[in-house]
Amino acid sequence: MVRPYRERDRAALWELKRGFETALGSGTGGDEKAARYEGKLDTGYRDGYLGWVERCVDEEERAVQVVEGGEHGNRDGNDGADALAGYVFVLPASLSYIWDAAVVNEVFVRESHRGTGVADGLMEAALAVAREQDTPLERVVLDVDPDNERARGFYDRWGFEPWGEMVAREL
Repeated sequence: MVRPYRERDRAALWELKRGFETALGSGTGGDEKAARYEGKLDTGYRDGYLGWVERCVDEEERAVQVVEGGEHGNRDGNDGADALAGYVFVLPASLSYIWDAAVVNEVFVRESHRGTGVADGLMEAALAVAREQDTPLERVVLDVDPDNERARGFYDRWGFEPWGEMVAREL
């Protein structure tokens, strides 16, 4: 069952966020990208990220939603009561002007829970939050690496279509 993030989920959410970031680094780039993503995940980044989560949740209770690990069986051997199978992070409406749309910032499901419906439940919850936001373009956007075929297939199934392309450069 998808439910709003609670402060007692901090450690488990951080564990999932680390998985999200390291998967981005290793799964969509070479060794250099993987090392950069792993290298940023220090205590300062953790504290900053979790503080940002708290601020977003203070503004929109369902900005971050989670699925507990027991929802579809703890197939990864993690028996902790606070273990989470996955999460979705929708930016609060006050940040919708970033893209003139609702923004799904992060979706991540623990590998052992992929293919069990967890991601579908999280996407349903994210879209429910997005539909309640008053956005200039009445759209929801997210960023996905073109090399992440599994994620692209999931978003295609949910009706997401290419809408521009993000580019980046070093500062």
